[in-house]
This record gives sequence, C-alpha cells and structure tokens, in this order.
Amino acid sequence: MSVEHKKTQLDRLRPMAPGALTNLARAHDLELTYTSIAIEGNTLTQSETNLLIEHGITVGGKSLKDHLEAIDHHDALHYIRALAHNAAALTEFDIRSLHALVVRRSEPDLAGYYANQGRYVATDVGRRHFPSPAEVPALMGDFASWLGGAADTPDTAFAAHRRLVAIHPFNDGNGRTARLLMNLILLRGGFPPVAVRPEDRLAYIKALQQAQAGQSDEAFDQLLYERLDATLGECLGALKEALDVVEIVV
Repeated sequence: MSVEHKKTQLDRLRPMAPGALTNLARAHDLELTYTSIAIEGNTLTQSETNLLIEHGITVGGKSLKDHLEAIDHHDALHYIRALAHNAAALTEFDIRSLHALVVRRSEPDLAGYYANQGRYVATDVGRRHFPSPAEVPALMGDFASWLGGAADTPDTAFAAHRRLVAIHPFNDGNGRTARLLMNLILLRGGFPPVAVRPEDRLAYIKALQQAQAGQSDEAFDQLLYERLDATLGECLGALKEALDVVEIVV
C-alpha cells in the first residue's frame, strides 16, 4: 500500500476517533524526543526519556545536559504541533524560534542565534565545511523564501531537512532543528511526524552526506519515505483498533 493510499485512509478515519490520535501523538512525541537526541549522542534511553518527560524523574549517572536536551526537544514538539495549525507561510523567524526552543535550557547562549564560528563534519572522504557565518543570513533568507512558497508535502519536508542541514546555520542543534522542521511540514500537510531511529543512524548519516556532496538525494528520501510509510501504518492500526473498541461498546 502506497504512502498516498495510507494517507487517504487516515484522513477518512481521523474525525471518528480523535482520542486515539491524541494518545498516538503523545507516544510519538516521546519517541521523537528520544530518537532525535539519541542520534546526536544523548545517552538517555527510551524508558529514561519517558520517565523524565512524563514524571520529572531524573536519572543518576546521566549528565544534566542530557536531561535538558530531552526537555527542550519535547517542548519544541509542542511548539510545532501548535504551529502546524497555523495556515500562514513558514518564516525565518519560525525557524529561529524553533532552534531557540531546541537549546533553550541546554545551551541558552546559542538559542535562536546564527553561527559565529566555522562548522564542519567529518565524512568518509574528509572534512566537509559548512558555509561561513558571514554567508548564513543571506542563505537563510533564500531558504525561507523557498520554504514560504513550497507546498506542505513529504517532498518539501525532506528537502527542507536537507537544505537546512546543508546551511548549518547554528553553532549547535542543527540536526534536531532540521528534523523538527521536517516534521512540522509533515504535520501541516496532514501526515504524522517521523522518527529517525538510532538503528537508522548510519544509513541516515550516509544518505545525508551523499546529498550534501551533490551525489543524489534518492537514498535520503527513500529512508524517510520508508519511515513515513511505517508511521502511517501505525496510525491506521491505532485508529482501526480504537474504532473496533467503539463498535463493541456501542
């Protein structure tokens, strides 16, 4: 079953079981928080992240920064879910506000500010340097102009992720911000958000590096379409199960 077909089925079921979607969104937000920070090296496990977010229980032996990154990311998810209901075009201010939430507690001095130092990533073929701080404002202006006129589709969401990471406009938090922006666009288009899981990390990084090197976007988009397809299946299963319960009760 294609992504488009699953999305059509989801749209038909949605008005009938809002409670099931609320519970699913809560579970997705916990998963999205754990997976996004784990990819960046955070050591909290899924269960530890859940305890922290849902019950405020801190974990002995884990750093304060690990805890703060999880809380920040979860707060940023609330922001994108609220922003998803706003029909106005996304702006550069929205992206900077999103980044500000991503590092609000963990790195407050960086929150919402563009990079003031060089950034690079080590790849299989050597260092890849990102645009200089002097180039970032103009690049982000162009990016925001493109984003403001783009449709809220998976293609746009995945391209926005790639393009934002390629600019790397912030000293830190670029990956988390890019994944949140991707999921914001998916939500605005009526799709569920997708998690890039720790087990996807190697394929995800390699595919992203290929795209940044100008080789091909295919592997990156394929990975994310697979994750979107799986998440749509989860949503459909949860809604159908909720409807079956309603029918039994009635």
